[in-house]
Amino acid sequence: MFETVFPQLSSLVIEQVIDLGVTVGVVARTPAAVSACPDCGQLSDRVHAYHQRRLADLPVGGRAVVVHLRVRRLVCAARSCSRRTFREQVPAVTQRWARRTRQLTALVADLAVVTAGRAGAAVLARVGARVSRSTVLRVLMAQPIPDRAVPAVLSVDDFALRRGRRYATLLIDAVTHRRVDVLPDRKADTLAGWLRDHPGVQVVCRDGSAAYAEAIRTGAPQAVQVSDRWHLWANLAKAVEKTVIAHSGCWRDGPVRPDRAGDERTRDRHRAVHTLLDQGHGLLECARRLGWALNTVKRYARATSAEELKRPPRYRETLVDPFREHLRRRRAEEPGVAVTKLLAEIRELGYTGSANLLVRYLNQGRADALRTPPSPRRLVSWLMSRPADLPAAHQQQLADLLASCAHLCVLAERVQQFADLLTGRRGEDLDAWMTCADADDLPALHGFVHGLRRDLPAVVAGLTLPYSNGPIEGANTKVKYLKRQMYGRAGFDLLRHRVLLA
Repeated sequence: MFETVFPQLSSLVIEQVIDLGVTVGVVARTPAAVSACPDCGQLSDRVHAYHQRRLADLPVGGRAVVVHLRVRRLVCAARSCSRRTFREQVPAVTQRWARRTRQLTALVADLAVVTAGRAGAAVLARVGARVSRSTVLRVLMAQPIPDRAVPAVLSVDDFALRRGRRYATLLIDAVTHRRVDVLPDRKADTLAGWLRDHPGVQVVCRDGSAAYAEAIRTGAPQAVQVSDRWHLWANLAKAVEKTVIAHSGCWRDGPVRPDRAGDERTRDRHRAVHTLLDQGHGLLECARRLGWALNTVKRYARATSAEELKRPPRYRETLVDPFREHLRRRRAEEPGVAVTKLLAEIRELGYTGSANLLVRYLNQGRADALRTPPSPRRLVSWLMSRPADLPAAHQQQLADLLASCAHLCVLAERVQQFADLLTGRRGEDLDAWMTCADADDLPALHGFVHGLRRDLPAVVAGLTLPYSNGPIEGANTKVKYLKRQMYGRAGFDLLRHRVLLA
């Protein structure tokens, strides 16, 4: 029966089990067998004295178990040994100086990896093993991190320790998704040093970080760098959004957005930049004279008018939207119809909103256009989606919008071509695509192409090889979950232990 209830104590001789109320006491002793001296290794069974050890064990029936273990102090039989006596150890049950059995320690460590200190202590208390949260963390930190082989295909990404202030670097195997290591920062020297100390990496997947690119060139010059496809697509989406906003006057069949507080400043800045350009000054000289960043000057220089820099209004759905066609038809039939009359009519149709909402809706001109214009981001999402995945109504509206702007027609064609390169793994055709994009009158797309050329080998590899940074994005999400579990105790060493042992 004892072997069934306490299998972890099978190497001991159990003499008695005592019911102590909230705990269960197990009286046990070591078997009468020879034991080796820790210094010389000489076997001995000559007893010098006995000692009592008190060990906490796995709970039984929701009650804590305490093992009262009698161990022997033996006399070393070797005359040349400097140790005259030694206490026998029970490695199958516990460690030297420990107050818990190995099985209970393993349970505490497993819970610490999953739930951290406070939550782990709470779970253990519910099952009958009472340990403090600090003990849970100490047991976790005492667990050795297993040695892992250096993967041939490595994936690298950063995550925030303190958002906007401190970042760390996560390394995983891009094929098996196994976590390899966590570095304390995202500096190039740190990653380069790790790569030098761990030779054997053949392929490294990364985002567009220049620091990681330099680190890989320094620490593993033989490795092939692979730029992540998702980041390439996201960067293209940013360029598409800039183009859509710049040409909003062509495709947006809707009310003109009223001036806002910053619009006059935008016009002044646009005028200042183009005045200096007309005088023959370069972009760097304009930035120096105006005291602005070079990218800011470029943005104003690319815009032919200040109106191109104004973002179209983004209106949310309101209670008036279901009655938009009725309002538009009535205002077309009777241009001077009173708002109160329209309010009474749509209330009969089920309108439950206020009169102020209707007045604001009409003053914004939202009932005047033939159809509700999409927001710039909605239009970008249509351009970046497969045409077959769009509903028929959206396909028709997108076709109408593209027909009103020749630049957007060219943009949609370039997006589709790049999507074909991305999905078809045709990295060898990237150079021809960039040449065509450079010939188009799309400045935002030129900036995207310039970024591709700066990292061309990695981009071509990303469009050719099957590896990506997708798995490490999922691992980063899990790391953030572990970090937030620990609140203020999320020190780097503790977090690294949990990440690598999870």
